[in-house]
Amino acid sequence: MEQAGTFPQQKPYAEVELDANSRFLYKLFRRYYRGFKPDMPDRFTKKEYGFIPFGKTMQRHIAFGSQDDLKTFMVSKVPAHSYYSTAYYRHPARPLMEEKEWMGAELIFDLDADHLAGAEEMTYSQMMVQIRKEMISLVDDFLYSDLGFSEKQVHICFSGGRGYHAHIRSNDIYTLGTNERRELVDYVSCMGLNLDEVFKIKTDVIGASTMSNGMIRSNVRNFRTIPSAEEGGWMRKMREALKLICKNMAEEDPKRIKALYPSVNSGVQTLEKLSAHLRACTDTMFRNNSMAVLSTNEQDILMKAMGDVAPTLSSEVDKPVTPDIKRLIRLPGSLHGKTGLKVCHITRQELTDYDPLQFAVPDCYTDESVKVTMRKDMSLYMLGEEMSLKGETEVPEYAAAFLIGRKYASYGWASERKDKLF
Repeated sequence: MEQAGTFPQQKPYAEVELDANSRFLYKLFRRYYRGFKPDMPDRFTKKEYGFIPFGKTMQRHIAFGSQDDLKTFMVSKVPAHSYYSTAYYRHPARPLMEEKEWMGAELIFDLDADHLAGAEEMTYSQMMVQIRKEMISLVDDFLYSDLGFSEKQVHICFSGGRGYHAHIRSNDIYTLGTNERRELVDYVSCMGLNLDEVFKIKTDVIGASTMSNGMIRSNVRNFRTIPSAEEGGWMRKMREALKLICKNMAEEDPKRIKALYPSVNSGVQTLEKLSAHLRACTDTMFRNNSMAVLSTNEQDILMKAMGDVAPTLSSEVDKPVTPDIKRLIRLPGSLHGKTGLKVCHITRQELTDYDPLQFAVPDCYTDESVKVTMRKDMSLYMLGEEMSLKGETEVPEYAAAFLIGRKYASYGWASERKDKLF
């Protein structure tokens, strides 16, 4: 086993200078890793590994030659966090990056709930429902549809914390550079989308008139085109979004329209007139791929609404992750030190209803009662059990791991301890 930068021999948990919370998690993690069978990354001998021990800093530049080597290492070290490189290296354990000899890298998309609007007001479960929707959209609307990757090439992973990763493994992407990967991020995040390029303005001659001096003047009118039904990518997304806008504006009252599309500041009568017009001519618009049947003002209203909608169709990916061709990312099968949950490979079908609090809890966690002191009152639904938690209480061991890892609670009862809990 080629190995460098390993952290020093770790003392048994009882001797390590950790607080009660970390000692509790350490014991659970040690139990898990003793029965652990590593889920080895693709071309695992060419990967760099990194680990954060309990109470210590990141140790990296480590390589393994076999599954048994990795298991032995994790059983002996019991890391709080475990990572591997998205890159493949000729010499992954060498301590200097320039000495590793980069050979290629997986293409990674990372979605984390802390990037969601209003995440600070959500419960963990609410965040995970929302970020799951974002991941489904990324996979279905972009990776499978627009970018053409197959299910076999897209490997979905729950991060163990607050998000999901999509690992793309395909020979034609391994050697993509930072700039090419950044372009893919820009594409899925709607960076640089110009509505005037999507709904192009066309000029049409609609007649002619004779001026007083005898000259003939052509009467022209500008109108916007609509991408055809045969278009793909963002053109298709914009066409479908415009269809929905037209449907809403044809059916909803003006107050609702302004709530749906804040940039639309037209008066009630204007919106009512547009509503009637759209009910009569929407089919014609999309059959002809043209807004010529609408007035210029009506077209402008639709474009304002499109400006509100377009950003919502993008994917909330962590933008710095994908272009980074030497990134360390969570090791599948390992435990996440801030939740106690398992980093899990999941299929696209499993993603549809995936709830980490039901499916990512290690089997070795028990339902034996553990005393905890809550930081604040909260409800928790985990492994099919609904818990209402406040103050000093007892919870199953599996719930204690999550609550303590997330800092929702501290190990033990405050009334029975002299040291500071939080």
